[in-house]
Amino acid sequence: MSLPSELTQLFSYIDANKSQYIDALKTAVAIPSVSTWPDKRNEVQRMVEWCADKLRALGTEIEFADLGEQKLVDGKTIPLPKVILGKLGKDPKKKTVLVYGHLDVQPAFKEDGWNTEPFTLTEIEGKLYGRGASDDKGPVLCWIHAVEAFQKLNIEIPVNLRFVFEGMEESGSEGLDDLLMKRKNDFLSDTDYVCISDNYWLGKKRPCLTYGLRGLVYYSVEIACAVKDLHSGVFGGTVHEAMPDLCWLLSTLVDKNTKILIPGIERDIAPLLHNENDMYKKIDYEVEDYKKDLGVEQLPHNEDKTKLLMHKWRYPSLSIHGIEGAFYEPGAKTVIPAKVIGKFSMRLVPNQDPDHVTECVVKYLNKKWAERVEPDMTREGGSIPVTLTLQEATGKNVILIPVGACDDGAHSQNEKIDICNYIEGTKLLGAYLHEVGQLD
Repeated sequence: MSLPSELTQLFSYIDANKSQYIDALKTAVAIPSVSTWPDKRNEVQRMVEWCADKLRALGTEIEFADLGEQKLVDGKTIPLPKVILGKLGKDPKKKTVLVYGHLDVQPAFKEDGWNTEPFTLTEIEGKLYGRGASDDKGPVLCWIHAVEAFQKLNIEIPVNLRFVFEGMEESGSEGLDDLLMKRKNDFLSDTDYVCISDNYWLGKKRPCLTYGLRGLVYYSVEIACAVKDLHSGVFGGTVHEAMPDLCWLLSTLVDKNTKILIPGIERDIAPLLHNENDMYKKIDYEVEDYKKDLGVEQLPHNEDKTKLLMHKWRYPSLSIHGIEGAFYEPGAKTVIPAKVIGKFSMRLVPNQDPDHVTECVVKYLNKKWAERVEPDMTREGGSIPVTLTLQEATGKNVILIPVGACDDGAHSQNEKIDICNYIEGTKLLGAYLHEVGQLD
């Protein structure tokens, strides 16, 4: 079956402008828009404005939505980055597609194990390495370049477009849910479809459509043992130290086989469908490739493909992320920290209630801690992905079309996007707009 002539022209144009698209991504990656670094908040806003200029060049009407201020741990406040709300096209005969993306990135330092400078896009053997290349600056640019290609070829854009691009996704999308719900009767009111490209192929060969996500609850546990840091040579052995107490407590959350040890959280997990095992067996997923990409020698669940996919998608997981207040710099420091804060999260699956899960977590930690010292238990926060918010605000289903591959390393060292995925992904998103435009 041959391609429609519009798509043949579109794909040829995209191929011919590959170098230009890579240069644009290089500029975007060079902006260190790390939303978790307060001192880089101006860089996040700079990235937002840079993207807005790109959209304006397409004729997009831009509104910068104000989210207010963010209160930091030390009590100070800083402005939240503006959210881009963009409108391109008002033809009542066309369908309207809302596109979501984010412009902030995870922290990155060369000394963390990067082979290249994280904020300098570097091409190596057909791969583009740089923080944000795959998550999510690359896919955002794919959307912009796809629309631009239609315009340069004088091909009518087949749909109306609405853009929601934010700068706080990596910090929990603070303020975005409230904004979207407030704007559901005006900016979002004529939305027919919602599309997000902020996820990844399962493998490296076959594209995929994502129809489900896991939810997230995030917790912190604070343990204090003194009013100030102590010298280990003077006080070691005479106080209950916060660090070993915290390490012990965190170790009780999950076992070596990734099983969550907190009773009760499994209550609402949906039972297996009668054909679910067969569904997983047909999916393009090579366990050996997965191990090689991660650089691990052994996987849990006896390395069974079906079980691994189930624990990746349809069962909850618990991850321990870090300890605040602990010494982590190079060299030695013989200090007993006065206070440490452990941070962990759980990915939730359909039917699980975050409030019930939190009740189970607090009850379990209090029970375990009864063996040691009474702590202050705090919940740092929970989040529902913007996917669900967009679905609720628009009343439409959301489709996720990944651009990046499974080995892109989002949130990790040496994040990259393959040039093939970057260019072919631009074509894919253009084709998606074309297909939506054909719907009655």
